[in-house]
Amino acid sequence: MKNTLLFVVILAAFSCQQDEKSSVEELFEADRQFSNAAEMKGFRKAFVEFAHADAVLLRENRMPVVGKPAIKDLFSGESPQNIQFFWQPLNGEVAVSGELGYTYGIYTIKSDSVVQKGTYISVWKKDKDGNWKYILDSGNEGIGE
Repeated sequence: MKNTLLFVVILAAFSCQQDEKSSVEELFEADRQFSNAAEMKGFRKAFVEFAHADAVLLRENRMPVVGKPAIKDLFSGESPQNIQFFWQPLNGEVAVSGELGYTYGIYTIKSDSVVQKGTYISVWKKDKDGNWKYILDSGNEGIGE
């Protein structure tokens, strides 16, 4: 009986670790898809497509941009053709509830004459269909030396 109980406890713990790991990988994949969309469709379309209905953008020298309609207004029009914008998540976590998480990493913006790197953080929330959408996004220019 003790061995059976111990086996069940170990199995449950392993199962929770696997679920947590797969949730984080799912979140990282959403962040990578967001970056890929920015490269393929342009960053303006990607920032609208991956925004949660209640998303907030925090940008330097600007009041917070609140809600998907405001984000859509901010990013109206086509992305400039000579600018590449992409990023890679370095780390993140998903809450035990499975509906909130965050990722952070390094972004790169390349134009014809400039390469700019910086750090970002995105807080993610699952939408009503169970898809990860960013609910808060912010970045800082520069990564030091």
